[in-house]
Amino acid sequence: MTSTLSGYSESLTGWGRTDPSTAVLYTPTAVEQIQSAVAAAGPASLITRGLGRAYGNPAQCDGGSVLELTELDHIELDPATGCVTCGAGASLDAVLRVIVPGGFFLPVTPGTRNVTIGGAIAADVHGKNHHGEGSFANHVHWLKLVDGSGQLRQLSPSDPATAAAFWATAGGMGLTGVIVEACFRLIPISSSLISVDTTRFRDLDALMAAMVEADARYRYSVAWVDSLNPAGRGVLTCGDHASREQVEAQQGNTADPLHYDPKALAGAPSLLPGGLLNTWTVRAFNEAWYRKAPKQREGELQAISPYFHPLDGVSNWNRIYGPAGFLQYQFAVPDAAAHLVRTTLEALRRIGAPSFLTVLKRFGPSNPGPLSFPMPGWTLAADVSAAVPGLFALLDQLDEQVAEAGGRLYLAKDSRQSATMLERSYPRLHEWRQQRSLLDPRGVFSSDLARRVKL
Repeated sequence: MTSTLSGYSESLTGWGRTDPSTAVLYTPTAVEQIQSAVAAAGPASLITRGLGRAYGNPAQCDGGSVLELTELDHIELDPATGCVTCGAGASLDAVLRVIVPGGFFLPVTPGTRNVTIGGAIAADVHGKNHHGEGSFANHVHWLKLVDGSGQLRQLSPSDPATAAAFWATAGGMGLTGVIVEACFRLIPISSSLISVDTTRFRDLDALMAAMVEADARYRYSVAWVDSLNPAGRGVLTCGDHASREQVEAQQGNTADPLHYDPKALAGAPSLLPGGLLNTWTVRAFNEAWYRKAPKQREGELQAISPYFHPLDGVSNWNRIYGPAGFLQYQFAVPDAAAHLVRTTLEALRRIGAPSFLTVLKRFGPSNPGPLSFPMPGWTLAADVSAAVPGLFALLDQLDEQVAEAGGRLYLAKDSRQSATMLERSYPRLHEWRQQRSLLDPRGVFSSDLARRVKL
């Protein structure tokens, strides 16, 4: 690397704690260090990393080098424009602590706030509002990228000269270069609370029908599904940012409507001791989770953390799956293939693969990113222990059905799909490869994920 950037050998995994590999880990503090490191790198030898929350191995580079960007963490809010400029290593958690008291919220947030801005763009993360507002990259004004030659470029979706490179980078899993900074627009809010409507459903068909109706009525919607219940019962929570008037009506006008202080949460994982996830413990948790939800409740004020990031208050919750780790199977399929939601749940139940975290969401229109995951329709995500017998063979079969239906898997969650599956399910992959060859002509950037799926 460079004389001013020292590193050390480290065994790395993703959040699922599977497939460890060893690389030399560096933590640059300046863009110039990154440029020098890229210029000195050999072919297929370098990838970047944020907070390690990708479930599989896109932030690993076996035998190569990994640049951990958490020191590039500056945050500059411009209240006049409603935009924020951040270093790629700034976490969503840190950004929220700046913008919420200032009257703003993230345009898109995934299920954890422990994700960096660079990672949010590289994975083009989505949230509970995709049906109306798209994924994270839809809201980015510009980003700065160190390309494969070590050159610093500014890319913008509104600039015809750089739009194709921008959209290859958004969702490109760090394989077009090193994102070092970005500017994106925010959602103005008048309170830090969410007005939430909650409804319990006894079967999957009724739940999914209600979710379709919710598309036009709510900014945010998400459903938890009981993966072990044959009927597919679930809980739908929909909401929007509460107005100052709503907060004052319920809490009085003495409360600070923009107060933001995420707290640690008690609940689900405390019922599941480390490594003891099985059908019985998950069944007990799912029963408790379903019963604690009201049959129907409207206008409940919830803080940001419990609604958007319910597991973030539990340190290292990924360890409950034991030493074998876990994977998340997440697919997107068009509305015409909605039956694959039930098919997948039934298949996982049949082989005894319990999931206490099974989430169903609606997707709206795709954006121009060739590797962006969302498409109009449905997305199901199920966390499953990697030690379940027969799991990988079953998922290969489900992959076939997803691909046949015109769907795909999410690269930020994937830890086992094949190169053939990727080719079949991302029809614009050739466009992405063309842009990547322009941004990284020496082929510097690679990862364990990239090698597996031949990106």
